[in-house]
Amino acid sequence: MDFETVIGLEIHARLLTETKLFCGCRSRFGDPANTNGCPVCLGLPGALPVLNRRAVAMAIRMGCAIGCAIAERSLFVRKHYFYPDLPKGYQISQHDTPLGRNGKVPMVVDGALKAVGVTRIHLEEDAGKLIHDRGPESLFDVNRCGTPLIEIVSEPDLRSPHEAYVFFSGIKAILEYLGICDCIMEEGSLRCDANISLRLRGETNLGTKTEIKNMNSFRGVKKALEYEARRQEEVLRGNGKILQETFLWDPNADRVISMRSKEEVHDYRYFPEPDLPPLTVTLEEIAALRKTLPELPAQRCKRFVGQMGLQEYPAEILTSSKKLADFFEATLAVYPHPRKVANRVIVDILRIINELNISVDQLKVTPSRLGSLLKLIDNGTISAGSVRKILDLMQERDQDPECIIDDEGLRQLSDSHTLESVVRSVLAQNPDEVERFRAGEKKLLGFFVGEAMKATKGSGNPEKINALLTALLG
Repeated sequence: MDFETVIGLEIHARLLTETKLFCGCRSRFGDPANTNGCPVCLGLPGALPVLNRRAVAMAIRMGCAIGCAIAERSLFVRKHYFYPDLPKGYQISQHDTPLGRNGKVPMVVDGALKAVGVTRIHLEEDAGKLIHDRGPESLFDVNRCGTPLIEIVSEPDLRSPHEAYVFFSGIKAILEYLGICDCIMEEGSLRCDANISLRLRGETNLGTKTEIKNMNSFRGVKKALEYEARRQEEVLRGNGKILQETFLWDPNADRVISMRSKEEVHDYRYFPEPDLPPLTVTLEEIAALRKTLPELPAQRCKRFVGQMGLQEYPAEILTSSKKLADFFEATLAVYPHPRKVANRVIVDILRIINELNISVDQLKVTPSRLGSLLKLIDNGTISAGSVRKILDLMQERDQDPECIIDDEGLRQLSDSHTLESVVRSVLAQNPDEVERFRAGEKKLLGFFVGEAMKATKGSGNPEKINALLTALLG
């Protein structure tokens, strides 16, 4: 039996508003527990929600960015479920009439372009937070209650965990380019629920799906889906039956943990939110917000390829993060050689970011410093072999490249007269090797270069040494 994997994602992004979705409490991560709450957050009798206009504008901009049709009239509903982090016993969300429908997100998978459908994008409020590690009882923090979220629901168009990884990464990039979500996954501002089922290849009916909830890393999403795909295949090959369940992913054990049987839509007992009027936006307002869209990742990637002559793969890497793409372009302002800069950013800057687990904002190797360093390579001040050491020290010491070069004695010897004297001395000390070279043993050129580099204690310009040897050896 040849099975096909069918995956759909539900991505929750916390919007960068000053206040919550339905009240004036501050919406900010990291404030002391239970300092940002009010009767609306707690759902106390008589408290009335008031919709945050800025959150609506952000949701519309995201809908426009992924090609959704924006509804001129949409409704809020109460989605009921009972859990200790939800004081009201329901969540204000959107159901049958979301703000956006029928979008498309283009992505490149294994060199091929694929468009993934987006069923809907809607606004909703977040629940509170439970803290389980402060003693025998669980503690409740109201601060997160009511913070504004958009939920982006894909069509079941994804056919592998890798495709899900690429799609989730692409949504993150768009959110960052729009500036509507900080996407700090460790703080829960970007989370993902994944639905997965298997079916025999060639069938059109969907299999029984399971859901994996609240994943907050790209690697976690990929690994969880790979695990669940293997588990379902083993069940089906053993003539078992897939149960509709909701799981949590345990990254420490690398396995899913059953949370509950999967709810059906009717389990939530949706009904219209009686305290909020329909959300109405005009075509003029939608058009005005569409005009505020920045250059998005796919457009920027196309520009890097078309105008700067980059290959598609490095262009995709650079534009996958707005901050990285901005860093690249800021470096070009100092050193206008796109391919050389792209190579250094991808090879060296990303290495530093990954090794130190830092963000682009935390780099001490600024675009100005990187551009200056590349100029020093071109003019022969330093050798290309010393670049990695200089970059690492720049990050460690927060110093300009010239300071590092002088402190570490890395300035390259390029004076022609001095180098010619060194090369002549090397040839004079190795007459047998000179004769062998002239007899046709051309590989000895590397030997002579090595001897000259030793004589200059590694500071000699290898290109100039090579040229001098070639001239003197005839």
